[in-house]
Amino acid sequence: MKQINSVLGPVEVDQLGKTLIHEHLRTRAESVAVQFPHLYDAEEEYQLAMNQVTGVKKRGVKTIFDPTVMGLDRDIRFMKKVSEDSDVQIIAATGIYTFNDLPTRFRANDIEFMADQFVRDIEVGVQNTEIKAGFLKCATDVQGMTPDVEKVVRAVARAHHRTGVPIMTHSAPAKETGLLQIQIFEEEGVDLSKVLIGHCGDTDNLDYLERVLDKGVYIGMDRYGITTLVTTEQRNDTLRALIERGYANRMFLSQDYCCTTDLYKPESLKKVKHPDWSMTFLLDKVIPTLLSQGIAEEDIHLMMFENVKNWLS
Repeated sequence: MKQINSVLGPVEVDQLGKTLIHEHLRTRAESVAVQFPHLYDAEEEYQLAMNQVTGVKKRGVKTIFDPTVMGLDRDIRFMKKVSEDSDVQIIAATGIYTFNDLPTRFRANDIEFMADQFVRDIEVGVQNTEIKAGFLKCATDVQGMTPDVEKVVRAVARAHHRTGVPIMTHSAPAKETGLLQIQIFEEEGVDLSKVLIGHCGDTDNLDYLERVLDKGVYIGMDRYGITTLVTTEQRNDTLRALIERGYANRMFLSQDYCCTTDLYKPESLKKVKHPDWSMTFLLDKVIPTLLSQGIAEEDIHLMMFENVKNWLS
């Protein structure tokens, strides 16, 4: 039976249960955290993560995929502690989150060197531990496919070939960067059914979304609670339209919630900017609304339970 690495060891895919596919236990700038550690409160960060994770556990969530990688200050020991203390399965990623440039060490070396590091995270362990990553992550934002970003995308593709783990991306639908990512994956010979193009719910452009879906990938409707680009109502309208067109079996629901983030310091700024944003918003408000609007329970089950198993298997 197919397994995936969690931060506490291998998990059978059939045991993932209700899954949030894109949430962050913590994000912050690695350089700031190293050079000015007094700006951060480790206990506060732990408590904020635990509050969210235990909250979704009470609502039936069994597994969280956390795509925090280099560029967002991934801390695999922090993820393990939260998983142990909450009894929620956490799946960690490997990859690099950059919209433009790479650090010199990766710029000076070739794609294979970068892919080697991703493979090591998956097969040996992350950050000199035995805790292994379970999926790959890359990002292409409004800057487009810059040379350094392309290097990351190709390295992710090659690490995928060597390990078999799936790929999740950060994309910018307004600039149609999901299609740029897919083009590179096609050139690298990736099976597109193992690719999840993230943040596709940030647009209501159904033509673009169908062009992405028609390539055979999964998409993330994964930023519920963030309303700077589209409203929750627009996200729901887009989701319903895609379900009506038969795509429920290729979409994921999540919130891209960051339990802590440099963007909102102090923490109270989050509620000013995004009053509904949390790990529980989808479960408490969005799914009940979708059901009341006629979305079938079976479609919600597909997006929250079954699609992850098919993506991995």
